[in-house]
Amino acid sequence: MRIPDWTPALKPQPQDLVDATLARRGGTLLNLDKALLWSEPIARGWNIFMRDVRFSLPTSRQLRELGICTVALFTGAHYEYHHHAPDYLAAGGTQAKLDALVAYAAGPAPDVVSHQALDEVESLVIRFAMQMTRDVKVTDDVFSAMRRHFDETQIVELTTAIAAYNMVARILTTLGIEPEA
Repeated sequence: MRIPDWTPALKPQPQDLVDATLARRGGTLLNLDKALLWSEPIARGWNIFMRDVRFSLPTSRQLRELGICTVALFTGAHYEYHHHAPDYLAAGGTQAKLDALVAYAAGPAPDVVSHQALDEVESLVIRFAMQMTRDVKVTDDVFSAMRRHFDETQIVELTTAIAAYNMVARILTTLGIEPEA
C-alpha cells in the first residue's frame, strides 16, 4: 500500500468506529479498512453506505456482484475482484459465468457480450457496468434494455452498486491496496 496501514497508535479513532468496522467485517480489519480508518468521517460513512449497498438492497445480489466483478476487471482493481468473485459464487453465480466475464474483460471489449454461459440479463448487466466504468455514460440502447428487464428501483440499485464500486476501485488502485495475505 502507498500509505502505512492505519493503527490506533498512528492515529487514534473513536472506539465505536473501530468496533463498527470490525463488526461489519466479522472481527478482522481488511486492508481497505486500514486505509479508510485514517479518516473518521470517511470510515463512518463507508460503514453505513457500503453495508447497505452490499446487504440491504432487495435487487438481485447475484446481479449486483456480477456488476461489481465487471467493475473490478475493467479497472484493474484486483483486490475488489478477489473479494467479490467469491461473493458472486455464494450468491448463486457460476465459475463458468465468471470465466466468461474474465474473457470478455481481457478481450477487445466488443459491443455485445455473448457467451453461452451468460443469459441475456447477465450479459446486459455486464454491458451496463462496463459502459458505466469505461465510458461513464450508458448508451440509450443499453439503458432501454435495462428498462425492459428492471423496474426503476432495481435500476437505481444496480446503478448505485456499480457506481459505488467504481469509487472503491479508484481508491484501491490509487492507494495500491492489495488483497490480504
